[in-house]
Amino acid sequence: MTVSLIDVSTYLPGKPISADYYAQFAESDDLRDNVMFRAPKFRHHVAEDETAIDMVESAAAGLIERHGQDAVVDADILITHTQMPDMPFYGGGGGMAHRLGMKPNWVLDLHNGGCAAFVLALKVARNLIESGEGRTALIAIAQNAAGQAFDQPTIRRKAQASVPGDGAAVGLVTLSDQSPILDIECRTYGEFAGDMTLAVDPPRKWWQAGPGEGCIGFTESKITKVLARGNRQVPEVSYAVCDRIGVKPRDLDLLVTNQPNRAFLRNWREAMELPKERHRDTFEDCGNLFAAGIPINLDRAITDGQLKKGDVVMMSAFAHAGDFAGAAAVRWGGRG
Repeated sequence: MTVSLIDVSTYLPGKPISADYYAQFAESDDLRDNVMFRAPKFRHHVAEDETAIDMVESAAAGLIERHGQDAVVDADILITHTQMPDMPFYGGGGGMAHRLGMKPNWVLDLHNGGCAAFVLALKVARNLIESGEGRTALIAIAQNAAGQAFDQPTIRRKAQASVPGDGAAVGLVTLSDQSPILDIECRTYGEFAGDMTLAVDPPRKWWQAGPGEGCIGFTESKITKVLARGNRQVPEVSYAVCDRIGVKPRDLDLLVTNQPNRAFLRNWREAMELPKERHRDTFEDCGNLFAAGIPINLDRAITDGQLKKGDVVMMSAFAHAGDFAGAAAVRWGGRG
């Protein structure tokens, strides 16, 4: 059986927001000069009343236009990831299926994949299709933290707030030889799972009522560890896939990664021995898109003609503080 990622479509909410927006709120911050938090020129924010389901519906429009409504409605499997679920007790899969008119046999919400969720979803989709659980899977990703968590009045003053951007993407995976998924590597590093924390002043659990707005609990020590892990993990999983498919990293036609900051992007392409023009980069336009980064960058590469029929694209990312990483290689067969 050959399973293919045959298309992806995306959505960016609202008009671009410039770095000047954050400059007007900026306060003294010990981490402001850290490479992790050097602001992109632009990013997008989800609207105040816009849900993750709304974002996915907008992202799916491109697939429906190119492949017809039935390609979405008749999908057997729906796999979703939402950075900030609209309701904390359950994911958005059920609501997304209803909005898109789907009645899938499988609805799975992935949370642990983080910025590498698209790769994890590709693996789950491929495995389910290969095991006979369906012929078509839809992967829906919604990144909606920038305009919500990071734009809170006391949080947008911090250096970390100016980096994230919002966006959504939907991928279509089918039993087909059009754009075969060549190999996937996923690794969990459970020892790092507790290193990403929520910081609230005064301290409280995220669900408790009280003053203070939550943000990511960054410190210089944590940042040093995350930089070291990310620099190592993304090339490691990419090299593992390259080894199994018999392609040297420097011979890849395109590398598509998550995009936390400029330093990671530079270090990853150098580790893969790739020139800048073969590493898709939308950081200045979109900021850190978290899990939506890979599919949005992939969509742009396809639309711009950077990814051509017959090319091998490597998608690779790490998540959170380094508790998960994944890479997937696809031989692109073109949109058609």
